[in-house]
Amino acid sequence: MDIIKAIEAKQMKENAENFSIGDTIKVYFKIVEGTTERVQVFEGIVIAMNNYGIRKTMTVRKISYGVGVERIFPIHSPRIEKIEVVRYGKVRRAKLYYLRSRVGKAAKVKELIQKKSV
Repeated sequence: MDIIKAIEAKQMKENAENFSIGDTIKVYFKIVEGTTERVQVFEGIVIAMNNYGIRKTMTVRKISYGVGVERIFPIHSPRIEKIEVVRYGKVRRAKLYYLRSRVGKAAKVKELIQKKSV
């Protein structure tokens, strides 16, 4: 078991989890199309996080042309270049699956106002 943990520790990213559930994030991930490789941005609200360690995943939801789109990303994947927090959300739930049935302003999450330390 120690060999597996050692290999996983090498592959884990530093500062990959600087966000939480309810935050609006931009995920920059690589897409391979034939021989070319490009970076695509997926911006949405984190509605769930599962597992732990190197197997940790996040579910990000956005509305695209009136249709809800969810995508599950492995946080420590080498295909993810960076994760950028756009807005911090204030929620009281661990899973925000209730957002699936809401549209428009009802699907919003309150913004968390953070105080800057002086």
